[in-house]
Amino acid sequence: MDSIPSAPPDSIGTITEVHGPVAVIACEQLPPLDRALRAKQGRETYLFEVHQHLDQGHVRAIALNYTSGLRRGMAIYDTGGPLRVPVAGDCLGRLLDIFGNPLDGGDPIAPQEQRPIHGKPAPLSDSIALDGVLGTGVKVIDLLCPFVRGGKTGLFGGAGVGKTVLVMEFMHAVAAIHSGVSVFAGVGERMREGHELWHEMQKAGVMPQTLMIFGQMDESPGVRFRVGLSALTYAEYLRDTLGKEVLFVMDNVFRFVQAGSEISSLLGRMPATVGYQPTLATEVAELEDRILSTHSGAITSVQAVYVPADDMTDPAVSAILGHLDTTVILSRNQAAKGIYPAVDPLASSSKLMDRHVLGERHYAIAQGVREHLARYQELEDIIAMLGLEELSEADRRIVQRARKLQRYLTQPFFVAAEHSGIKGVSVTLEETLDDCDAFLSGQYDELTEEQCYMRGSMKREKL
Repeated sequence: MDSIPSAPPDSIGTITEVHGPVAVIACEQLPPLDRALRAKQGRETYLFEVHQHLDQGHVRAIALNYTSGLRRGMAIYDTGGPLRVPVAGDCLGRLLDIFGNPLDGGDPIAPQEQRPIHGKPAPLSDSIALDGVLGTGVKVIDLLCPFVRGGKTGLFGGAGVGKTVLVMEFMHAVAAIHSGVSVFAGVGERMREGHELWHEMQKAGVMPQTLMIFGQMDESPGVRFRVGLSALTYAEYLRDTLGKEVLFVMDNVFRFVQAGSEISSLLGRMPATVGYQPTLATEVAELEDRILSTHSGAITSVQAVYVPADDMTDPAVSAILGHLDTTVILSRNQAAKGIYPAVDPLASSSKLMDRHVLGERHYAIAQGVREHLARYQELEDIIAMLGLEELSEADRRIVQRARKLQRYLTQPFFVAAEHSGIKGVSVTLEETLDDCDAFLSGQYDELTEEQCYMRGSMKREKL
């Protein structure tokens, strides 16, 4: 067996084994878990994060870089703490990697401080309760599943139903309506997706108020697992220093869970339910529990969640659902009908849907819209078999109003204007309530369904 070279005097140990992104390191004194370690080979610097203590003299660490060039016998040095990122007030408008290095070709950030990504949540004494509705200007969201200011919202859907476009529209709304800032965490994004998203944000004029952090799909699972914490560290900094409305966007949380599952397998843990890691609930909670608001500012989170095989009972989806205040379900059936945003109004929900929180009028109109849409869904099979004429006059009226409401709740987006050719619109909650009240009371019964489709406020846009 080859002998392992002894470590230089200022190092803490040497690599004894390399398995893909996993390195086994022999150390005289074991570094604590989550400690960042580094190795150097020529101009290349490799970073690792300690995940396991194997015995009295060995640790298992996950590489946070590409691993080509790693070999047995390389000296490992202690960085003195967990992974840190450079934070500064001028980080807005930038595209960075997990370490805070620029990906946009710009100059490196001149840091005001270095913050560890493994921060603790703000103490309970500093955190504040959820604070009312955060308006988005998107009709179906504000009416039926309103965002909680300082809360967490999940956008659930399979591939290709419009999660990323809706996320981009929310970032546009926070900048335009609330003069806030957005932090985008791209977890396991494809290179093409990240490139397109960056350019779309620039065209939409949102980028100056946005910070984007990417951990791409081709990178180590350690990067995809920690990029959410890195982005959250920037969000906490902006909350604490600027005191602004911060929108923390994560796309996609499911890929964070997948990265955790990869690491768990590499570390030799036995898988649990449906092949997921046994630490699934803890890892999701570690991330989610840091998303909160304090007296200095609010962090509102929007998280896109891929639903494998459109199965909402998947353990990863269930673990994420337990932390959310608002659940927006994006439906393939809605998208197939040309209803965009493809929100399922009956499956989506919010903990704010209470008459004491929203007020009597909003609650009553939202319930009326839901009732009409639910009755239409019940009657769809009968209409398909026997035709609309076989329904009672009352049911016919409900179906016609429900179909118009369904089309009214579509909306052209600012961030999709270049592709759709329709100028984006933002509709206030008051305008949405007035319009829906008019639909329910029969004031728009004479309109065709096409006249209700893909438009903003009915009153503001005269026919």
